[in-house]
Amino acid sequence: MAKVLGKTIFLCSECGNEFSKWHGKCPVCNEWGTLNDYTPPAAGRRTISRQDSPPIKQLEDIITNGESKRCSTGIDELDRVLGGGLLRGAVVLLGGIPGIGKSTLAFQAAAALDGSTLYISAEESGEQIALRAKRFGAKGKKISITSENCWEAIERQISDVRPDFIVIDSIQTIFSESGDALPGAISQLRECGQKILDVCKSGGVSAIIIGHVTKEGVIAGPRMLEHMVDTVLYLEGDSRNDYRLLRAVKNRFGSTNELGVFEMTGEGMKAVKNPSEMFLAERQSEASGSVVFPSMEGTRPILVEVQALIASASYGTPQRNVTGFDLRRLSMLTAVLEKRIGMQIGASDVFVNVVGGMRLDEPAADMAVIAAVASSKKDRRIPADAVLMGEVGLAGELRSIAGIERRLGEAKRLGFKRAVVPRKGVKKLSGIVQIKCATASEAIDAIF
Repeated sequence: MAKVLGKTIFLCSECGNEFSKWHGKCPVCNEWGTLNDYTPPAAGRRTISRQDSPPIKQLEDIITNGESKRCSTGIDELDRVLGGGLLRGAVVLLGGIPGIGKSTLAFQAAAALDGSTLYISAEESGEQIALRAKRFGAKGKKISITSENCWEAIERQISDVRPDFIVIDSIQTIFSESGDALPGAISQLRECGQKILDVCKSGGVSAIIIGHVTKEGVIAGPRMLEHMVDTVLYLEGDSRNDYRLLRAVKNRFGSTNELGVFEMTGEGMKAVKNPSEMFLAERQSEASGSVVFPSMEGTRPILVEVQALIASASYGTPQRNVTGFDLRRLSMLTAVLEKRIGMQIGASDVFVNVVGGMRLDEPAADMAVIAAVASSKKDRRIPADAVLMGEVGLAGELRSIAGIERRLGEAKRLGFKRAVVPRKGVKKLSGIVQIKCATASEAIDAIF
């Protein structure tokens, strides 16, 4: 919808769509009370002429000139999630709860980048950033610091400094003089986001933008901000815990399945090179209801612990509570347990937990979840040297999964001796015994 200068329009803070009149419920995303009025500036509109239009380039010339080369951030886990590093002109949006380490990670990347960086911090003074740099051991010879929060002034500083990279901490503190709202308002986020995008794409400057998240866990402001940028990253974890997980929910230049694992220390964010050992470090292998599952996060296999607990229902309706797993899929798996395996758990409370803040979205975790629930129900432990994997169908069949060789290789590297796997699609791998099963019932009998 085209904007009419000087005429009030209404923006949805959830989906970013605009409307000519106010609605109690957004017609697009159906959320209530998310429309706010916004008056576009009457002056300063950019007019596009033929002279302003960007030149047409041949794809072969762009590749030959090296404009698609990536620049390493110096942090392996961050490079993994980005798809190999930062591309020239790319805009990355980094979100997370307060205190999770967004500014720390962005500053460490800025200090390690091979090029000059302008660090725009409207939330901290230069002295505070200097103390952080001293704690991290960063010399900061290539980093320029500014505490400016007016975009027009920032744009002049970018023109003067001509940096290769910019870091904005945070987008909610930046405002444009052409807007008539306070920093952090919907109209300001929309306006500043577009101007940052214009500067980066026209000047070949790469940007890392830090954004606060709402109580729902999404980046504050219109979703249009996420549509504008090239990559959206979320830094997850508990601020009271030392470990952090970095995920990409959008990436135009790479996969969104990769996972970066960090540990917050006094010297900054340290990349965890062996996440499997971290997730299994405190495992109680003698307890029932504990299963190890080799998860695939992009191209990397990570061994995680899946826990289950079956208890007598204290109230009339049994509970089904999960952490890190899909509740509806758990309901399906418990139905398979009852119908195909004959294990009565309908009147019991079922709790499933994926340790370490991990989320399991792949069907390959079905067999591990079923085995954990069955182990807790029988109160019999699963062998500590065994891993389980496989998709379970409604008929109770165990279906083949992707990347099984890499999963088995990681399990073998960490000392596991046995693996319950689907009967089809498995290749031989020395050093680990493969227990091939056609059904979930057959797998349950094998492990007990």
